[in-house]
Amino acid sequence: MVLFLNNTGTQVTEFLMICFPGLQDTQHWLSVVLAPLLVLALGANFVLLLTIQQETSLHEPMYYLLAILSMLDIILCLTVIPKVLLIFWFNMKTISFAGCFLQMFIMNTFLPMESSTFLVMAYDRYVAICYPLRYPSIITEKFVSYAAVFIVFRNLLATLPTPVLAARLNYCASNVVENCICANISVAKLSCGNIHLNKLYQFVSVWCLLGSDLVLILLSYCFILRAVMRLQSGGAATKALSTCGSHLILILFFYTLLLVFIFTNKARKKVPLEVPILLNVLHHLIPPALNPIVYGVRTQEIKQGIIKLLKYQF
Repeated sequence: MVLFLNNTGTQVTEFLMICFPGLQDTQHWLSVVLAPLLVLALGANFVLLLTIQQETSLHEPMYYLLAILSMLDIILCLTVIPKVLLIFWFNMKTISFAGCFLQMFIMNTFLPMESSTFLVMAYDRYVAICYPLRYPSIITEKFVSYAAVFIVFRNLLATLPTPVLAARLNYCASNVVENCICANISVAKLSCGNIHLNKLYQFVSVWCLLGSDLVLILLSYCFILRAVMRLQSGGAATKALSTCGSHLILILFFYTLLLVFIFTNKARKKVPLEVPILLNVLHHLIPPALNPIVYGVRTQEIKQGIIKLLKYQF
């Protein structure tokens, strides 16, 4: 484990996470909501992955992209929520120095990976509706492989400096983190050094990654809407839009909750500290729980695959 020395020579080896500073006596009741949501998110995503693996009719690029999204959801859930529940149930508030920055790295890397996955899925729908005849030659298994490499390396390279910059700071003050998770600024502000670079890099990287993804997703849907409006048949237009429905619902949930969290975090003087903390926790839980459910309910092929899988198991 890497140890950091403060100015007095004291070794800082762990942080103390107190979650909601103003709700210490009652915060454990939140586990009544978080625990079932965690079980639902993990269960639904594992069922979806098993369904895609076992059902040969789902061995197509669109469903491979959905499998990537499910794997990212599982990793994010397991990185954040179990530790929050341990704090609520057993008062296990300590986290090692290395563990804190590992959690920070995973959160800062895998969340933009989800955004990039939504971008690739939007491109998939754009090609399917705007260039249906060319879809089989453009969206192939090789395309999915290249997309996976893009999703991993683009976000890994862009977000890696965030935990590295935070870990290089000199922590000589309090080790009490007023958060449920090792968020970059919540941890960095405990140091005795200047954190302007940390704040600047996080701001630039978040808006460059998530902002560019959102702009390109909206642009792709503008092209999709234009193509649909040109269709002569109303039934064809409805069918074309229905194929995008699940994807659009998930994007709205993902980015709306994320934007609300960002803006409440910026308005901390007007909003209680507990609100952005809770939104940050929920953003690692609600989208992962919704993603497989929305696709399972709205996509006939997945619904039939899940029914077949459950019949086979039971």
